[in-house]
Amino acid sequence: MAKTKDAKKALEKSGSMGIKELIEKSTKELGKALPSHMNPERIVRIALTTLRMNPKLYNCEPMSFLGALFQSAQLGLEPNIEGQSYIIPYGNQAQFQIGYKGLVELFYRHQAALSLDMQEVRENDDFSYSYGTNSHLDHKPALRNRGDVTCYYAVAKMQDGASIFKVMSLEECIEHGKRHSKAFKNGPWVTDRDAMCKKTVLIQLMKLVPKSIEIQRALAMDSTTKSKIDVDMFSVPDETKWADAEDVTEAESKKEDADPEPPKDEADDIVVARRKRFEEEGLYNEEGK
Repeated sequence: MAKTKDAKKALEKSGSMGIKELIEKSTKELGKALPSHMNPERIVRIALTTLRMNPKLYNCEPMSFLGALFQSAQLGLEPNIEGQSYIIPYGNQAQFQIGYKGLVELFYRHQAALSLDMQEVRENDDFSYSYGTNSHLDHKPALRNRGDVTCYYAVAKMQDGASIFKVMSLEECIEHGKRHSKAFKNGPWVTDRDAMCKKTVLIQLMKLVPKSIEIQRALAMDSTTKSKIDVDMFSVPDETKWADAEDVTEAESKKEDADPEPPKDEADDIVVARRKRFEEEGLYNEEGK
C-alpha cells in the first residue's frame, strides 16, 4: 500500500527534525503499538521528561530513541519510571534497557507465577543456602549494624508449588555487568548499582523458571539499539555498534548468555493482533514493512 510506505518514510525523514518533534509526531503510531492498558499520551509525556532529565539523549540519533521507546511500550513498560525500563545514551545511540522492576512486572503477568522476592544480604546477616537435591535458602537480616552488601538473591514461587532461587555475590554481579552492559560506566550501573545487581540475579533466575513469551522477548530485547519501527520490535535486528575488541567480546558473551528465541507460532497471536491494527490504518503491509 502506498499509504504504508508514506507512513514509514515520514517516520524515517522525521529523524532530521530532532527527538522531541519526532516523539510528538509519533503519538498516533505509538498508540497502535501499545498494549491495551497503556496510554500513548502518557508514554509521550514520560519520553519528554526522560529527555529533560538526561540531556545527553538529545545527541542520540532520533530514530534510535524512538526505537527504544517503542520497545519499552510494546513490552508494556514505562521508561525511566520506577525502574521498569531505561533509555540510555551511548555515543550517538539510545539503548533500551529493562530494569529489575520491569522483569518483576513481566513475571507477575505469567499465569503460573505466584510470588517473587529479591533481597540483598549484608555481612552481619545470618544467611545460608545450598543447591542440589536438598536445596535450601535461609536469611535472617541483622536488626542493626548489618554491614556491607555481600550478595543478592531472588526466589520465585510458582502456582504448582515449585520454589526456585538464585544467589550471586556482589563481585559476580559487578563482573557480569562489566561483561554484558554497554553502558556500564555511564548508566544505571553508576547511578543505581543496587538495582542493577538485583536485575542481574533476577535475569539468571528467569532462565530457570517457566518463561512466558513476554519474558523471553524481554530478555532478548534488553540492552539493544534499534532504529527501525515495526509492529513487532522483537523482530527488528539489534544495531548496537561495538566499537572495539572488548565490546565485541561483550557482544559474543551476550549472545552466549541469551535464551533461544521463543517459538514464533506461540507468539503469533500477539504479533497478528498488533499487525491487524496497523493494517486497518494503512500503516503496514508485507512489502513495505
